[in-house]
Amino acid sequence: MSDKQKGILLESGTNELEIVEFSIGDNKFGINVIKVKEIILPVPVTKIPRSHPTIEGIIDIRGEVLPVVNVAKALGYPPSTHPEQDKFIVAEFNKTKMVFHVHTVSQIHRISWDQIEKPSDMYQGLESHITGVVKQEQGMILLLDFEKIVVDINPASGITKDRISKLGNRERSNKKLMVVEDSPLLRQLIQDTLSQAGYTNLQFFENGKEALLFLESLRHSKKVLEEVQIIITDIEMPQMDGHHFTKRVKDDAELSILPVIIFSSLITEDLRHKGKQVGADAQVSKPEIAELVQLIDQYIL
Repeated sequence: MSDKQKGILLESGTNELEIVEFSIGDNKFGINVIKVKEIILPVPVTKIPRSHPTIEGIIDIRGEVLPVVNVAKALGYPPSTHPEQDKFIVAEFNKTKMVFHVHTVSQIHRISWDQIEKPSDMYQGLESHITGVVKQEQGMILLLDFEKIVVDINPASGITKDRISKLGNRERSNKKLMVVEDSPLLRQLIQDTLSQAGYTNLQFFENGKEALLFLESLRHSKKVLEEVQIIITDIEMPQMDGHHFTKRVKDDAELSILPVIIFSSLITEDLRHKGKQVGADAQVSKPEIAELVQLIDQYIL
């Protein structure tokens, strides 16, 4: 790898990512390299009585006890026909580590977020588990929504209204919030929880590209601060990711006044520097919605 290529991977806000390609049955899937801690050969799993059907059990990796998720079962696929090729992907997001049992792991691709298309309703019931589609000559790679798989297993691990209750009674606010989030499920959960926290004036966008075009239209009409008082953005989104979107906002003389809070499953101590490099005012790991509300209170114009 050249120094220039290494620089691209180290630099934040380039709108690029690397994905690990893996398979379940005949379908090719992808996971962001940032979420992957390591890929190992399957090891014996200790079963847990009365656990969720997609949880195979637990394994010990260097003193850490981690749950193993059978991805094929989570997606409604049959078991592997060549179990000798199976792999365990050890992943970390939402401040949680777990293991995903997949059928093969083939290669790593470096791509731009603008190469990733929004999924349609044509994926045979998979659409709710797919966050994006990468078209290649060899076929399509479907980016899997691992956060949804985890919330399906343990709803309490997601964004819930219960997390807001500890903030106590709150007044209604007329402040206008821009929320940039590609997941329909999370858009609804964020709307429900922020509304309960008093922020009912929300405008949602599915990716950074859509949100930036809207902000630029406001800039031309000199109405930026009339229509938006704060931005909350995810990181992983088709077309334009949250880091690149934040960089574009903060590099714009008229838009840079807007506070930007990154709300993502990828906020870890190892990756927090990426948000700082692009100028984010604050960063919160999903699903800490109460912490997000407190930061909105602090930063909103």
